[in-house]
Amino acid sequence: MRNLTITVLVACLLAACGQSTPPEPVKIAATTAPKPEPLKPTTDGHFAPAITAADFAGYDQRLSSDEFEGRKPGTIGERMTTTYLIDQFKSMGLKPGNGDSYLQSVPAVETTLLDGGKVALDVTAGGKVETYNYRGDLIVGTLQGVPDVAVKDADMVFAGYGIVAPEYHWNDYAGLDVKGKIVVVLVNDPGHTDPALFKGRNMTYYGRWTYKYEEAARQGAAGCLIVHETGAAGYPWEVVVNSWSGPQFSLVPEASTPPRLAVAGWLTGAAAKRLFADSGADLDALEKAAAKPGFAPVPLKATASIAFHNQIRNMQTDNVLALMPGTARKDEVIVYSAHWDHFGRDPTLKGDPIYNGAVDNGTGLSALLEIADAFAHQDPPPQRSILFLAPTMEEAGLLGSQYYTLHPAFPMAKTVAEINMDELIPMGRTHNMAIIGFGQSQMDQYLVDALKPQGRTISADEEPEKGFFYRSDQLNFARLGVPVLYARGGFDKLDGGVAAGRAAYDDFTAHRYHKPADNYDPNWDLSGVIEDVQALYAVGKRLADESTFPQWLPGSQFGAVREASLKAAEKH
Repeated sequence: MRNLTITVLVACLLAACGQSTPPEPVKIAATTAPKPEPLKPTTDGHFAPAITAADFAGYDQRLSSDEFEGRKPGTIGERMTTTYLIDQFKSMGLKPGNGDSYLQSVPAVETTLLDGGKVALDVTAGGKVETYNYRGDLIVGTLQGVPDVAVKDADMVFAGYGIVAPEYHWNDYAGLDVKGKIVVVLVNDPGHTDPALFKGRNMTYYGRWTYKYEEAARQGAAGCLIVHETGAAGYPWEVVVNSWSGPQFSLVPEASTPPRLAVAGWLTGAAAKRLFADSGADLDALEKAAAKPGFAPVPLKATASIAFHNQIRNMQTDNVLALMPGTARKDEVIVYSAHWDHFGRDPTLKGDPIYNGAVDNGTGLSALLEIADAFAHQDPPPQRSILFLAPTMEEAGLLGSQYYTLHPAFPMAKTVAEINMDELIPMGRTHNMAIIGFGQSQMDQYLVDALKPQGRTISADEEPEKGFFYRSDQLNFARLGVPVLYARGGFDKLDGGVAAGRAAYDDFTAHRYHKPADNYDPNWDLSGVIEDVQALYAVGKRLADESTFPQWLPGSQFGAVREASLKAAEKH
C-alpha cells in the first residue's frame, strides 16, 4: 500500500507539472502469473457484454482468418471486414456514426508499380554508372499518383536528416536549392545520435519518413531517398520491402494538399555506402557531421536517373463509424479508434501469401468491439457520446484517420479525447501499461487512476527512439489539438519481468510484424491484453460522465492548437 500511495502522489505531481519521468511500476503480489485456462474463442456470434478473453479471441480469429484475405483496402477483404464490423455494431444496438451511415467514404488513389523487377536507379559518378536494383538495393515509388515518372541526370545532394525545425534551431536545407534534385537523407532525427539534441531518444515527428518526404517536396526536390538503418528506423529492411512494394495509397488531393514527391524511396545502408563512396564521400563521416548543429548540406558528385510506370486506380475505401449517443451532453464525444486495414495478399509469395494481421491490428479491432459492447450495455448509459472509429489506410500513412479529422462527424472542439488501440501483443499479464507519447497530456493521469484497481501503474514507452507516437492514428487527432491516449501492455511481465516482456516483443517484431506470419494463435495468453482493454474502457467511462475537458500539459507541442480550437468554438 505504501508503494501505491507514493506512486499515485508522483503521478499527480507529474500531471500537474508536466514532467516526463513516469512512476516506477507497482509490483503485484504474485511473482509468477497463473497459467490461463484453455481458451475457447466465441465463434457462434453470441458475445457477452463483459470484456472477456473468449470474446476477444473470437473477434480476432474471425477478422484475421484467411477468408478476410488480409483486410486490404479496395479488395473483397475490405468489404468483408467493414460488413463484419457493421454487423457487430448493429447487434450491440449502436447507431450509425456518420449521419445515417456506418461508413465514411474516403476517396483515394491506388498506385501500383508495374514491372518492378526492371526498375533501377542509375547513378553516374566518377566516370562510371552504378545500378541500384529494386528490392535488393532500393525501394521506390511516386507520391503524385501519376502513371509515368522519369527523372534524368538529376544532381544528388546529401541533406543530413532532411529536417527544417525552427524550434530546435535546425535547418538541413539552409542555403540549398534542391529544385529538380534528388536528396538523400538519414532516417530518424539527430536525437538518436546525440541525446542532447531534439528530444533525445524520443523520436520527434521530424524523424518519420512521412515528414522527410513532405519537407523534400516543400523544398522543390524531384525525389528523396532515405538511408535505411534497422536500429534507427525500428524495423528491418524486409518491413520496408513488404510495406512499399505492393499497391500504394494516397488521399485524393484537396485544395489545401501540400506538394508531393515524384520519386520517394529508400536505400539500404550498404547501397548508400556504395553510392557515397562512388561519389568520393564517406557516409559514416557525413552521418556523424549531420548530427551536429550547423551541419551544411553536401552536394554529391553524382547524378541519378530513374524511370518507372504505374497503374493508377481511383478508388473509394471506407472508415467505419458507430455511435453510442450521450444522454446529457450528446454533442460532446470521446473517440475510440483501431485501424481495420492490413496488407492483403501477395500471390508472388510462396507458401502463405496472406498478411492476416492478427496482432496488427486484429487485436486493436477486437479491443474496439469489446469496449463498444461494454458501453452499449452500460447502465446508466454514458452522458457524453462515444464514437467507435475503425479507420482505413493506416498502413499507408494514417490516411483514413487523417481524412476523418479533416471531415469529422463531431467538430474537433467538441471531441473531448481520443483513445487509440493498435498492436496489443498477447504476452500475458504485466505490472504496467506503457504510454506512447508519455508526458503530453492529463490523459496519463486518467490511465494511472484506471490502473489502480488492478494494482498496476504506467510507464513511458520503452522504445521512444522508434517514434511509435507518430506511427498510429491518434497522431492526426493530436495534431488538431485533441488530447489522446495511446497505451498498451508494458514490458514488465508478472512471469519473467522486463527481460521476458522485451523478449516477447522483440520476437514479434523480428518474426511477425508486417509479415504473413502474423496469424491468430489459439495458445495466446490474453490475460494481460484483457486487463489493458478493461483499463482503457474505464478511462473512457470516466471521461464520458465528466463535464470538464482533459488538457495538454505545459510544453506539449499540441497545446496551442487546442487552445485556438476551443476559443474559435466559443465565438460561434
